[in-house]
Amino acid sequence: MPKAIWWRSCATVSSYVIEEPTVNLANIEIGYELPSFTTEPINRTTLALYCGASGDHNPIHVDIDFAKKAGMPDVFAHGMLSMGYLARLLTNWVPQENLRSYSVRFVAITQLGDQITCSGKVVEKDEANGTVRLEITTRNQAGEIKLSGEALVALN
Repeated sequence: MPKAIWWRSCATVSSYVIEEPTVNLANIEIGYELPSFTTEPINRTTLALYCGASGDHNPIHVDIDFAKKAGMPDVFAHGMLSMGYLARLLTNWVPQENLRSYSVRFVAITQLGDQITCSGKVVEKDEANGTVRLEITTRNQAGEIKLSGEALVALN
């Protein structure tokens, strides 16, 4: 059955319909790659909106003078913004209630202008428990890893 997905982009609200994916333990093998997605380039508006939505008002993410005084060339993205993008990768694939665990390692700073590609791959399948373990990453347009991690997902 189709489901509607809603998202907010700045002040515009849009919707589209996607088909429910057929994801179950029987048809997923080790090496299976989740459908990846790439964000729009990270910009100051993205950071300001995330700052307001998350409550993370650290000025290093929105105040260029503060960032420069801290030795950075410019402001940069919140690590949790990229972690949120990875969570979207997972919940685009399976319902949120199927997520059993999710952890990441912050590898490198996500800079202004970076387009983040989120990807994941099944690295372990546990038929007895009905779960798969995923290796997940974010990379910028140059292929540099920004976050790496893993998730444990329950499948029927």
